[in-house]
Amino acid sequence: MASTTAPSRNGPAGRQDTPPPPARPSGPSAWRSRLHRWDTKGTPYALVAPFFLVFAAFGLFPLLYTGWLSFHRVSLYNVDRAEWVGLRNYTDLFTGQVSHYFWNALLNTFTLGVLSTVPQLLMALGLAHLLNYRLRARGFLRTALLAPYATSVAAATLVFALIFSPEGGMANWFLGLFGAGPVHWEAGRWSSQFAISVIVTWRWTGYNALIYLAAMQAVPRELYEAAALDGASRWQQFLHVTVPALKPTILFTVIVSTIGATQLFGEPYLFGGQSGHQGGTDHQYETLGILMYDQGFHSSMLGRASAVAWIMFGLLLLIGLVNALITRRLRASQ
Repeated sequence: MASTTAPSRNGPAGRQDTPPPPARPSGPSAWRSRLHRWDTKGTPYALVAPFFLVFAAFGLFPLLYTGWLSFHRVSLYNVDRAEWVGLRNYTDLFTGQVSHYFWNALLNTFTLGVLSTVPQLLMALGLAHLLNYRLRARGFLRTALLAPYATSVAAATLVFALIFSPEGGMANWFLGLFGAGPVHWEAGRWSSQFAISVIVTWRWTGYNALIYLAAMQAVPRELYEAAALDGASRWQQFLHVTVPALKPTILFTVIVSTIGATQLFGEPYLFGGQSGHQGGTDHQYETLGILMYDQGFHSSMLGRASAVAWIMFGLLLLIGLVNALITRRLRASQ
């Protein structure tokens, strides 16, 4: 009986036949296919390109240009002529002819940062804790907290300069109610820095309070109920439930406030603007920002001003590094 077999798929030499490659589309279909590939690959880059173009023009280029200027002696009135001086601008700041002003500005920046940041964050935490409870007119109070933040630096500083005016100022009038003599707020180191820290604290306390309030509302209510069942008072709940839950948020506000204090310029500059002494007659509240402005526009030393700017940039990088290390420690401990 003859047997039938299926036809072989191999060629005469035992080679397996392969199907021919698909033909490439031609005409309008080929153009649409190519356009689709370009759209898929290029659209993401086109969407993010405006940010990088703006950053390169207004962020990266000024950063690199000031870095280049910091190694040159450049006059404000003759920018085209730059003389290479290496690290002389930095050595002038650290150990040279303007070292006294630099270290004084660095110290003032630190003390103003402490005087404004610590009370600001403590008051913001307390206000957020009060607003976290059911109070009447909570919406109005939350809106009122943002009013100082929405006020311009110039308007707030000029008003507080009148409040701390040595002649007829409300601060001296209030001290007079208790028998204290008038204080020349701008003349003393600590009195002037206290006045400036009041301005900074007034502007930023409400902003930080709303950040804390948003974080507090994310804390589960079950934790407070369990603490209340254990007999914990509201103060104990705040210390042992609220504060541990807000550690990442507190760290964020501390870092942001420290960065803002490092760049402090508007408040101390305008506080002494009425008397014509930006930074004080004896540089008693001159910050790094004012020193940079003074070296660049008053002394016309753009290279030295750029060196101050890069030192401030290095301080901000150091603050960011400390932030990263502390955040990693917090995550590891949880």
